Amino acid sequence: MTRRPVPAETASVAFPNADGTRLSAPSAARNIGPITELLRRHAPPSGRALELASGTGEHVIAFAAAFPNLTWQPTDVAPERLASIDAWAATKNLPNLHPARPLDASKPGWGADHAGHDLIVLVNLLHLISEAEARTLVAELPAALAPGGLCVLYGPFLRGDVATSDGDARFHASLQAADPEVGYKNDADVVDWLQAAGLRPVEVAEMPANNLAFVSQRPPGG
Repeated sequence: MTRRPVPAETASVAFPNADGTRLSAPSAARNIGPITELLRRHAPPSGRALELASGTGEHVIAFAAAFPNLTWQPTDVAPERLASIDAWAATKNLPNLHPARPLDASKPGWGADHAGHDLIVLVNLLHLISEAEARTLVAELPAALAPGGLCVLYGPFLRGDVATSDGDARFHASLQAADPEVGYKNDADVVDWLQAAGLRPVEVAEMPANNLAFVSQRPPGG
């Protein structure tokens, strides 16, 4: 994903810890718990899990601890984020967590290069990339999933092309002021993209702070 000039208040903001390598994102501290609980309802009992755009690494550390029978592969496009992920991993003893790998999931072809996953998780990215990039990311998901595999897309979205709060409206406007190609995606559009990719809807979950989580499945025979 191309790093875009987004406002300082965006969910991509992260701050260095004392060691200078580990980064912390305020949004991660707020949403790790709710996302983990959502995964408890849907995650397979074992298998391979891929996190796209792992960011600071705080999410995948929590997920790997909560789901020890899944082998987790964190990824990101930014070198400083990859370093942060591995620095966080070094503070934990998580044998089911692989070293971070570079991956730009907005580019065609990434799915086939990362095939066979039983779970794919994406947190707080779609509003920070363009619609074309988001559609490419979604279209590649089936190739990266094993038959019967699940994907979870979490973040802020418009509902019927309308923001659900004044804060969301301001945030969406600030994103588009910095780059007209980015901003909140419409919930119905995301459902359409997932279905067009051949993924079966499982749940659209209401999450705290007006966020949504789209849970979809590659058909077991697909």
